[in-house]
Amino acid sequence: MLGTDEEMVNYNSYSDNDLLRLLKASDHDAYTEIYDRFNGLLYIFAYKRLRNREEAKDSIHELFLKLWAERENISPAVNLPAYLYIALRNRIFNIIAHQKIATRYIDSFQNYVDHLQSTNTTDHLIRHNELASFIEHEIAALHPRMRMVFELSRKTNLSRKEIAMQLDISEETVKSHMHGALKILRLKLGSLFFLVL
Repeated sequence: MLGTDEEMVNYNSYSDNDLLRLLKASDHDAYTEIYDRFNGLLYIFAYKRLRNREEAKDSIHELFLKLWAERENISPAVNLPAYLYIALRNRIFNIIAHQKIATRYIDSFQNYVDHLQSTNTTDHLIRHNELASFIEHEIAALHPRMRMVFELSRKTNLSRKEIAMQLDISEETVKSHMHGALKILRLKLGSLFFLVL
């Protein structure tokens, strides 16, 4: 037991360079120490820019997953804090860029719906009904559990945690199902939306 305590103290006292060297050698304790050392500061950095707790947590979670996956390819000469902050900054830029694209897509779709309602022509109404039918068809075609998670998220104000509790699955599974559903629907609806316009 004493040896374990000493080992923990040693990891706490390691320099960033030492931790990086151990990480590259697949040392799980070094990885844990890096997470503990930088997680709080990285979260503050992400939250200030995203203003969304879940997105900030998700971006850091994905950052550390990538850090472990690519540990062997990281240069031993790299400055570890700078590496983490730059990687997180790039991830945040991607999130913001996708949000802007999604906002433009939603705005375009809303303009299209508004146009349908103002013109009220038979042709436009047929297209609108076809689009609505296609959306429901694609949702119904999702894997049953994925569809259940997606519909609970879409039709209620439940959080991921509440959906996880209701379906007796983990929050990570809820997140995975939501990402999968959105990816499928974006691909399907994107092509139809282009054709409709």
